Amino acid sequence: MTSALTTAAAGFGTGLSLIVAIGAQNAFVLRQGVRRDAVLAVVGICALSDAALIALGVGGVGAVVVAWPGALTAVGWIGGAFLLGYGALAARRVLRPAATGLETAGEA
Repeated sequence: MTSALTTAAAGFGTGLSLIVAIGAQNAFVLRQGVRRDAVLAVVGICALSDAALIALGVGGVGAVVVAWPGALTAVGWIGGAFLLGYGALAARRVLRPAATGLETAGEA
């Protein structure tokens, strides 16, 4: 196998392992699917965001970070703020649970 094919196979394998693993994004998509709440929009946005992140990685965001080391720090702070906000929303859902919208009819 050539070096290019080996590299491509490693990249596809890594991408597949990231997509298949049940993480926060996949859990969210599954939850929306079970609730039947804007499934097409959620799947579309998640697929587009994944494609954009992959394209940025392939397109050379690393070169930007090398050229401007402050970019990595800025992205770290922005990501940290996002995670704090997302964590606060999750804590609020735990402390004040709302109806899930899942109902069963009849007997099992």
